[in-house]
Amino acid sequence: MGASVAWAAADPYAAALRTGRGPLFLRRTDGWLLPLEVERWCAGADAVDRAVLDRCEGAVLDVGCGPGRLVAELAARGRTVLGIDVSEAAVDHTTGLGGSALRRSVFEPLPGEGRWDTVLLMDGNIGIGGEPSVLLDRVAALLRPGGLLIAETVPGHVDERARVQVVDTVAAEHATGTPFPWARLGTPALLRYARRAGWRPVAQWSTGGRCFAALRTRHPSTSAEPAKSAAVISSQRTRNPSGDSPVADR
Repeated sequence: MGASVAWAAADPYAAALRTGRGPLFLRRTDGWLLPLEVERWCAGADAVDRAVLDRCEGAVLDVGCGPGRLVAELAARGRTVLGIDVSEAAVDHTTGLGGSALRRSVFEPLPGEGRWDTVLLMDGNIGIGGEPSVLLDRVAALLRPGGLLIAETVPGHVDERARVQVVDTVAAEHATGTPFPWARLGTPALLRYARRAGWRPVAQWSTGGRCFAALRTRHPSTSAEPAKSAAVISSQRTRNPSGDSPVADR
């Protein structure tokens, strides 16, 4: 949860989402910079995004939805979709596009736990929390048995964990904010973690310079509730990231 608070409190991130422009970076504590694609995130879904969304099944949960381009695209297709993000600016942008979104960490109580058909971890969000195995276990608890995870990975054999800050300058002396844990995974590393956790890989592909993997839960989630209709999300939204008042999921 501390990592979520640190990301949400990163003023450069909120400012970039509100303006739709960078520069924006993740800075490791050793000074290495990873450019973040703010302009692409704030634009509409592109051809690569749309091809990913074509693979989605049933009700979709977009974890770390950012400014909401994927949520908006799925909503325009008439799909049941919810975005979650720890950033108020991201939630505001998503709802402004007509999508449904909650200001919530993936590790907090969420609507429809154990009943989502598809979970998306796009734009590097496999790195949330800095421990891929922990995130994969949490996603498995959100999905129905046999549910689908589509994750975007980085090219190559990358398996990296680091503490990072969100910054809008290359000058280290101007970096602000509390460092938080993050991870970067290539597809081989993701599949390695996934198999250990009982996931079944079903596809991997690269297009437009971006890499993806699709996996299915192999076993029923231990936290799944009895089968019900898809989560009702059209009117659900919260600005309170605390787990003290979880959003009702039925």
